[in-house]
Amino acid sequence: MAEPKVRVDVAGTTLSLSNLDKVMYPETGFTKGEVIDYYASIADPLLAHLRDRILTRKRWPDGVEATPFFEKNAPRGTPDWVRTVLIEEHGDDGVEYVVVDDLPTLVWLANLAALELHVPQWTIGPRGGIRDSDLLVFDLDPGPPATIIECCRVARLLRERLADDGMEAWPKTSGNKGAQLYVPMRPTSGERASQYAKRLAADLSREYGDLIVATMAKQQRRGKVYIDWSQNNPAKTTIAPYSLRGTARPQVSTPLTWEEVESARSPADLVFAPDTVVTRLADHGDLLAGMHEAAVPLPH
Repeated sequence: MAEPKVRVDVAGTTLSLSNLDKVMYPETGFTKGEVIDYYASIADPLLAHLRDRILTRKRWPDGVEATPFFEKNAPRGTPDWVRTVLIEEHGDDGVEYVVVDDLPTLVWLANLAALELHVPQWTIGPRGGIRDSDLLVFDLDPGPPATIIECCRVARLLRERLADDGMEAWPKTSGNKGAQLYVPMRPTSGERASQYAKRLAADLSREYGDLIVATMAKQQRRGKVYIDWSQNNPAKTTIAPYSLRGTARPQVSTPLTWEEVESARSPADLVFAPDTVVTRLADHGDLLAGMHEAAVPLPH
C-alpha cells in the first residue's frame, strides 16, 4: 500500500511528507507528525547549534521500539537543495555529510525519522574546509545506581575547576540518563582540547575517587560518574541541544540553568518532554544563546 503523503511549503521549499500519523513513541503515542511539528517549532535555536556542523543522524523509521541505525552519508534521494560536504575519513572515498543550515533541511530529516541529531565540536567553512574546534565538551555518564543527580554534582566541580582557568561552562541534559557541559573556546585543535579535557577529568577523578572516574572501564563505573573527555576527538560527535532522543518516551537534550543543576533532587526534575521545551524557550529563550561570545583561549 502506498504511503499517504502530504505536500507542504516550508520556507519556500516544497516538501513531500509521509506517514504523519505513524507512531514513533508507542508508550505515549507521539507520532512522526508531532516529531516534525516539534522540530519546526524550535528550529531557530536548534539551527544555531547545527549550522556549519556536519551531522550524524540516528534514525528510527519504525519507531523507538524497533532497531535504529546511525547514518553519516547523505541518503539516496537527498534533494539537491540540501547542503552536503565531502569529508575524507579513514583513507576511504570519504563521507558526504548533510549540513543543516535551514528549516527545510531540518523538516526533511524529521520526515526521515532522524530523531537524534549528533554534531562534532568543530565547524566547516563556506567551501567545506574543516575548522578547529570551538567547543570543549564534557559528557557526564552515570554508572547505576548513580543518576543525573550525581552528574550535577560533578558538573558543579567541573565548573569550579574551569573557572579557575578563566573558562565558563554551560550545562544541558543528555536527554537520556546523563548530562553534558559545553565550554566555548577560541578555535583550538581537537588534540589540544582532548588533552586539556583529559587532564581535568583525571585530576578530578583522583580528588573525588568516590564519585568520579575518567576511564572507560565499565567495572570501575558502578555508582560513579564517568567524565567522558574523549568526545573532544574531532572524529566524535555529541547529541545536539534540543535534539530528541530515542528513549521510550519522547525526551529532549535540554539546556539548563545553573540554578536547576544545583536545586535538582530527583532525576525526574531534569526530564523534559518536547512540549515542555517549547514552553521553556518561549519563557526563557535559548539558555545557550551567546555562549560563543564567552570563548577564551584554551589554557596551556
